[in-house]
Amino acid sequence: MSPNVPDDHHDDIMYPSAIPFVLVHLGCFAAIWTGITWEALAICGTLYVVRMFGVTAGYHRYFSHRAYATSRVFQFILAFIAQSSAQKSVLWWAAKHRHHHLHSDTESDVHSPRHRGFLYSHLGWIFYREHDTTDLVKVGDLADYPELMWLHRLELLPAFVLAGACFLVAGWSGLVVGFLWSTVLVYHATFCINSLAHVHGRKRYVTGDDSRNNWLLALFTLGEGWHNNHHAYQSSVRQGFRWWEIDVTFYILTILSWFGVVWNMKAPPQQVLRNEQPLGARVINRAARELAGRFDAHALAHAISSALHRADLAQLQLPSLHDILNRAHDGVDALTHLHLPKIPTREEFLAEARAMFARTRSLNEIVDHAYEHFLTSVRAQLVTVR
Repeated sequence: MSPNVPDDHHDDIMYPSAIPFVLVHLGCFAAIWTGITWEALAICGTLYVVRMFGVTAGYHRYFSHRAYATSRVFQFILAFIAQSSAQKSVLWWAAKHRHHHLHSDTESDVHSPRHRGFLYSHLGWIFYREHDTTDLVKVGDLADYPELMWLHRLELLPAFVLAGACFLVAGWSGLVVGFLWSTVLVYHATFCINSLAHVHGRKRYVTGDDSRNNWLLALFTLGEGWHNNHHAYQSSVRQGFRWWEIDVTFYILTILSWFGVVWNMKAPPQQVLRNEQPLGARVINRAARELAGRFDAHALAHAISSALHRADLAQLQLPSLHDILNRAHDGVDALTHLHLPKIPTREEFLAEARAMFARTRSLNEIVDHAYEHFLTSVRAQLVTVR
């Protein structure tokens, strides 16, 4: 790095909130001295389920996606339970998650394994100073509630209240095993959706990102592991779209709806369930760029340029090359008679797309966009190399 360039990057290496996060993990080892009682283990198991429900039904499906409606009282209860997991305020969480869906697995995504690696996507991103602020514009619908803004300012209050209750009920073992152990378990189960659910699993839908369905994660996260389903239709209260896709959060919300606690639970349309929905332009463009990236435009442009010079065909003008590339779009390899490198055909792009993507009615649109993007890239690089 040049000495004249300010080294601002290192000011953002690790936000100080990483220190209490590490201490919470180290505190779990205090069970060696406090002992492990059955009462504390029962508290740990109960708090894991309750707080995971706060994450899935609260942070995620309600505050981030508004997948159902509820009263203002239960809204506050959900926020309190969610924040008792010590994952910052519901406004911060929802703002970051909405940003994630806008830029999923692009360079602008706050926690994509594709660009910054597994460890960063799992937990590292949380502690970077750039991610500490809350974009209230993205959560204007939530910021209108004074009680949610109060919780936003006192984001750790619910966690401290819960920790104190655990100590009062079961002493030091209740605090360490009941509270700290369940906190760490909820942390990493939640973080696995950002990391593992974008790396391991199956893709039923073309979503323009790396989201995957993972049945094991779905069991640990009360249904959040059906992540590719979720990215295909984000506002659905149910993320396990098939009857056999276990989604405990949805089951609990369904029971609550019987008592009028929640209502207007949104469901994916039949067209989505049948995987017959037309994809949006943003998804098509992202998928097309991914497909085009399977073919090396730079190598092809370099090979064409080198072949032209070797064959002493430098007199061939660039507009003619453009015509040749345009003809390639129709499956005509016009470079054959010039003994130049073969341009991939649209049929080859289609075959690659069928191998890469799940079934979708928009496959031809993806292929057309990808092929045009590829040829445009070759054209641009031919201008450079010539």
